[in-house]
Amino acid sequence: MSRLTTIRPEAATGAAAEIFAKIRKAVGKVPNAYATIGTHSPEALGAMLGVEAVIAAGTLSKADIEVVKLAVSEVAGCDYCVAAHTLAGKFAGLAPETMKQIRAGSPTGEAKRDALVHYVRVLVTTPGTVPENEVNAIREAGYTERQIIEIALAVASITFTNLVNRVNDTTLDFPAVA
Repeated sequence: MSRLTTIRPEAATGAAAEIFAKIRKAVGKVPNAYATIGTHSPEALGAMLGVEAVIAAGTLSKADIEVVKLAVSEVAGCDYCVAAHTLAGKFAGLAPETMKQIRAGSPTGEAKRDALVHYVRVLVTTPGTVPENEVNAIREAGYTERQIIEIALAVASITFTNLVNRVNDTTLDFPAVA
């Protein structure tokens, strides 16, 4: 059960109402996580959506973006984001078994994808400077330096929603993932 108060999106006024209308138009509903963030800080929600637009306009594929978000959410233990990005991963063309392997950090049989999962897990679990061999490995897997920056931005973005949902214990409005 959610811990933070959340207005019903249709009852919102002002900046929250405006941003909720844009979200509803784009995806058909206002997900509970967005409703919570927008209730308390429409500016934070707007900034987050702006970052998401930059990520989407970048050079990473939709599937790679979802790989990053699934791997980070699993490591963080955010059930809400795991559910949301499992659904998004399906729409990005990721097979259910592949998504299970990504979440587990197990090989998927695709070397470039496996390198991405490994690199993301290193980013979020290793303190201090990322070891040079890890940066070299993601390059050798075929990711450009621009994409290394875009991966870091995707990690930052999903980390924000992971944190909000972990604090809030946001009620799932996506299919639960076993």
